Amino acid sequence: MLTRIDHIGIACFDLDKTVEFYRSTYGFEVFHSEVNEEQGVREAMLKINDTSDGGASYLQLLEPTREDSAVGKWLAKNGEGVHHIAFGTADVDADAADIREKGVRVLYDEPRTGSMGSRITFLHPKDCHGVLTELVTAKKEH
Repeated sequence: MLTRIDHIGIACFDLDKTVEFYRSTYGFEVFHSEVNEEQGVREAMLKINDTSDGGASYLQLLEPTREDSAVGKWLAKNGEGVHHIAFGTADVDADAADIREKGVRVLYDEPRTGSMGSRITFLHPKDCHGVLTELVTAKKEH
């Protein structure tokens, strides 16, 4: 089922300023950055380490591109900080279905495209002890 902590999502008001903090304080460098129009965010993935299953663990810094995005609404209510935790899985579809059968609300009927071409879905925080939880299947590199 779940193989690793894929990333910790951190919501921020100013992506460039937050990236600079993590670079200057901890030495983390941006591995990947993109704008996800569907989710309304500009993001930077800071690679922390490689993992034994061929994946990696990251910090995902998220700046909303519009106020009505999920991250924009969350920032307005909560301010900057940890937004979600994401677990890596070889098969997001199968694992989401299995978790749904256990009574946990899965927020997307079908997984969507996430960072770096991954397939993602989210689990409702009220069913996960207050933690917005993401499931991620990394894009296979050929």
